[in-house]
Parts: sequence; structure tokens; C-alpha cells
Amino acid sequence: MQDRMKIYRLVPTAPEDDPNWQNATAHGEVVVRAKTAGDARVVASDAELDFTEIDAAPAEGNSTDMASAFRSEKLYSVIEDHSGRYVPNGPRGVIEGRVRVDTIMPTQL
Repeated sequence: MQDRMKIYRLVPTAPEDDPNWQNATAHGEVVVRAKTAGDARVVASDAELDFTEIDAAPAEGNSTDMASAFRSEKLYSVIEDHSGRYVPNGPRGVIEGRVRVDTIMPTQL
């Protein structure tokens, strides 16, 4: 049996000059299909590029997943979307918005 999905909006809440953005990337608003609000943060952060996916240090088992701005309650709010604009049935993932993948540069050009 497939888990029931919900639609969540991840909305940046911190102002652009907030020091918490110093080591994070702002992606703008992103809409995801996920199981829970916490899962919505995971879905959005999984769409980001990770060090282990390219030739960039620190590689080999060191992940940057936990450093995602989507996981920070100081930077992003998660709001369940009841607008009916999106269908909850379907695969877990990002359904609208742009998750930037240019946040990590490879060591080989």
C-alpha cells in the first residue's frame, strides 16, 4: 500500500541580509509532494546537489545534506498547501519551483 502524500510549500522566511544565509543558498519558494512536513524538508534538500555526487571535496562518504537551507527552520517555513492546485497522488518529489544545483563547484573543470 502506497503512503498518502500531501502537498507542501517551502517558503523562505528569513530576510536576505539574515546571517543564516551566509552558508546557505536561497532557492525561492518550492512546492513538494511528501508524506509529512518534515519529509517535505528532506524531499527538497534531496533535490540539491551533494558533494558526493560530483568531483568536489570533501567526497567519499561526507554528505552536505544536513547543511541544506531547506532543513533550517530559521530560513524556510513549511506550509501545507490546501489550494487544490496540485494533485497529492503521484511520486514523492519536487513538483514546482527551482532547486539550484550550482551551489557546489567540481574540482575538475
